[in-house]
Amino acid sequence: MKHKQAGKSGREIAQWLMIHNQTVSRVWQQFLTTGNVTPKPKNSGRKPKINKETMEKILTKIEQQPDITINGLIDEFNLQVSESALSKRLKKAGLTHKKRLSIQNKNAKT
Repeated sequence: MKHKQAGKSGREIAQWLMIHNQTVSRVWQQFLTTGNVTPKPKNSGRKPKINKETMEKILTKIEQQPDITINGLIDEFNLQVSESALSKRLKKAGLTHKKRLSIQNKNAKT
């Protein structure tokens, strides 16, 4: 920025830094607009299909009804995700699920 402020042309700066003229122009415009040249934040990556609000509702439902199945959650909240996707999100939240129904031990003393 000091070279540009000292009167050097964008072309001279680009040749000196071995970058494209347009890059110098873009960075200079950003400096004039924002006062800094830090990179803009990137909003990259896939957006989650289950947003934070819906996930909180799902966790509340699980607290209220601990025996609800993953398919039951998908149906109740009309989610457009697979069972494995929801299972992974629940696992990240610290929850696991049973893979089959509990069967009482027939030999247990009552």
